[in-house]
Amino acid sequence: MSTTQVNQAFRKLIVGVDKRIPVNGTRYVRYINFDNAATTPPFKSVLDGVINFCPWYSSIHRGMGYKSKVSSRLYEEARSEILRFVGADEEKNTVIFVKNATEGLNKLSYRIVEDKEWVVLSTWMEHHSNDLPWRDKCRVDYVEIDEKGRLSMDDMEQKLKKYNGKVRLVTVTAASNVTGYVNDIHKIARLAHQYGARIIVDGAQLVPHFAVNMCTNESDEHIDYLVFSAHKMYAPFGIGVIIAPKESFRKGAPEYKGGGTVHVVTRESIDWDEPPYKEEAGSPNIIGVVALVAALKELGKIGMEHIHKNEKLLMNYAIEKLNELSFLKLYGCDDGCVERVGIIPFTVSGIPHAEIAKALSEDSGIGVRNGCFCAQPYVQRLLKLTPEEISYYRYLPDDKKPGMVRVSFGLYNTIEEVDTLVRELKRIIKSGSK
Repeated sequence: MSTTQVNQAFRKLIVGVDKRIPVNGTRYVRYINFDNAATTPPFKSVLDGVINFCPWYSSIHRGMGYKSKVSSRLYEEARSEILRFVGADEEKNTVIFVKNATEGLNKLSYRIVEDKEWVVLSTWMEHHSNDLPWRDKCRVDYVEIDEKGRLSMDDMEQKLKKYNGKVRLVTVTAASNVTGYVNDIHKIARLAHQYGARIIVDGAQLVPHFAVNMCTNESDEHIDYLVFSAHKMYAPFGIGVIIAPKESFRKGAPEYKGGGTVHVVTRESIDWDEPPYKEEAGSPNIIGVVALVAALKELGKIGMEHIHKNEKLLMNYAIEKLNELSFLKLYGCDDGCVERVGIIPFTVSGIPHAEIAKALSEDSGIGVRNGCFCAQPYVQRLLKLTPEEISYYRYLPDDKKPGMVRVSFGLYNTIEEVDTLVRELKRIIKSGSK
């Protein structure tokens, strides 16, 4: 089957790929979505799954009604489905449902850091969601990146040695939402465990594109904690997950308290429920859980290796075509030996990132992302901004600050869409140079 045939087969699985939108108020074009790193459109099977479940929708846990029992069973079975999807140890780990990866990382920062003197190693390439939550809870240090923006494993080991056993957590993105670089999370896990630390993996950008295996807890390469979001996996119904050892949540009180979190409450005492229940206050998002399971089944049916292979072909084609445009500077795209997800960041000489994104949208119906992608320190380093420049730009409006344009692929994007992007970039530059 040709690449075109494969892409067309994938497109049939997605809602809205043929939606036409107005451009310049004069004509309609088929929308091209190259902003999949931010969020993805839903699978048709996800919507079907939600609609089919809705007649059975009811409040879960403690309800004796038949629909409550059906809803509760689906909700609890989902945990096992998720654990199997990422190869997690089902006996020792649990799934905690949250809104998204950001909430998941925040919850981990509140619940597992026990001492302000704990040292947590983050990295220079992290999304703000895997940086900011740690800053007020413990001592944070950042693993360096090289001049291309790749993580320095040498610096990670040097920092682990330097702190001499005080590093309790290494928290790292599995794949950068800026450059698409994929980190070797198992190599990092082995190194972290060697020095007595546990590893947290932000899987938001990796899980939708690669097969992930957390490994059994007996392996020195096992992943201790994994978080990801359903809305980047073709299931936009407000759910995310933490996969973690049950023991990590037995001690202490949850940061959100209320219904569903307790065994017994008196005026004088609280007996908290067991994890994961004590961590899921209030009425759970059962619709989101149903959607996520439907998405995992669809991804499994397609095959993660198949998805990765197809997206890699598309990304390499796009890099080749974009590299032909002399007015573009691509970041993180010049080393074919480094594994990456389908993300291409670039700048255009002489034209601000916001103007490029606006022109692509309003004139061509192409959706991209621009700015710093909630990873400002990383983008500042990639752009080689000086402290003086950062200080100068700090108080300017976002569209006046330095940044990039980001193209990011989903499994349904096509070579023809890439050709349209390249053509429209040429037109924008030609128009802007007059």
